[in-house]
Amino acid sequence: MDDLPRLTAEQTAERLGVKLETLYAYVARGRLTRERTADGSTFDPLEVERFAATRRRRATLGPAHSEGRPLMVIETRFALIEDGELSYRARPVADLAHEPFETVAHWALTGEWTDPIRFAPGAGLEAARTAASALPASAGDRDRQLVAVTALAASDPLRTSLDPAVVATAAERIVAGMVEVLPQRTMAPDSEAAGTAALPPLAARLASHLSPAPLSPADHALLNASLVLLLDHDIAVSTLAARAAASARATPYGVVVAGLGALDSPLHGNASRAAHRLLARVVEGDDPARTVADAVLTTQGPVPGFGQPLYPDGDPRARILLGMLAAEPRHACVSAAVAAVSAVLADRTGALPNVDLALGALTLATGMRDDAGEVLFATARTVGWMVHALDEYRERPLRLRPVGRYVGP
Repeated sequence: MDDLPRLTAEQTAERLGVKLETLYAYVARGRLTRERTADGSTFDPLEVERFAATRRRRATLGPAHSEGRPLMVIETRFALIEDGELSYRARPVADLAHEPFETVAHWALTGEWTDPIRFAPGAGLEAARTAASALPASAGDRDRQLVAVTALAASDPLRTSLDPAVVATAAERIVAGMVEVLPQRTMAPDSEAAGTAALPPLAARLASHLSPAPLSPADHALLNASLVLLLDHDIAVSTLAARAAASARATPYGVVVAGLGALDSPLHGNASRAAHRLLARVVEGDDPARTVADAVLTTQGPVPGFGQPLYPDGDPRARILLGMLAAEPRHACVSAAVAAVSAVLADRTGALPNVDLALGALTLATGMRDDAGEVLFATARTVGWMVHALDEYRERPLRLRPVGRYVGP
């Protein structure tokens, strides 16, 4: 452990979000240790991360919601986080994770449990593919999904309708279009068969766009479970953006674009990419402690894939997905990397795996690119945004328009 890279005082203060004076006050009180060198003080990155995790846990003991007003509390009717567990309409996600994603999504949107059900993209798919194909070579799959939503909107004559049945249908078409617009990487299921009953499950169709090789039934089940578990989760930043758009009576397509914009963040929808890379290093033979230390040094933030303030005892979504992954002997090397990194964090910081680590492990084990977790997140959460939009459309228009307080010169 002695050869791990160390943080400078400036890096440590930035990681903790404090001034240098405050950092040295922590040292003086014995809450952090430092080593003096000819170039200045240095700090153990894992000790700093443990201290940061302790400060985050203390912060969660206060008010559960932001002090910003009038957005202090937003009532929700779908997802509930209570006693360390996540439920959808009083049904534990552990029970729903093995149900078909489209069945759960349709139930979320309409209240009707229909199985089997398939989502079809509708008439705007070719326009969406044309728009996506015009993007530069540097474009990622999330970029293709974003332009697909706009193209699908332009092709929908009912795009401005806020009738709940029309909105639910639009949501299902958007999700299907966001999948079908992606480049094909393995043999495609018959995604354009006549009639939705002939379509393969969405998870299987998505796998053909994300995985470089055909996946096993167990991996399809893992992919499906990830979609179910990511469908909704309290008022996340992207959900707030989607609800604010719905408050202004944006179309369903506009709501999704707003959500996608907020989701495109290393602290939210893109967090699994860094977790994927961290685990890949360990799988390739790098020392887990060194890899974690490098992550702290590089990100100047929480170790990717660990910590979730809403779940002090661990993220149940991660437990479900990592448990399914560990049950597959073919993925033993990735599961071993997860266990090794988790042991380092548990010993040095107490932080536990979150769903981003599970997504990173899933995408690594199935040979997907490191940004595939972002696509899974965006595809699933699109349904959650529309569930929130349906709720918001019932409320007073523009109620989520906050009032600014001028503090300039």
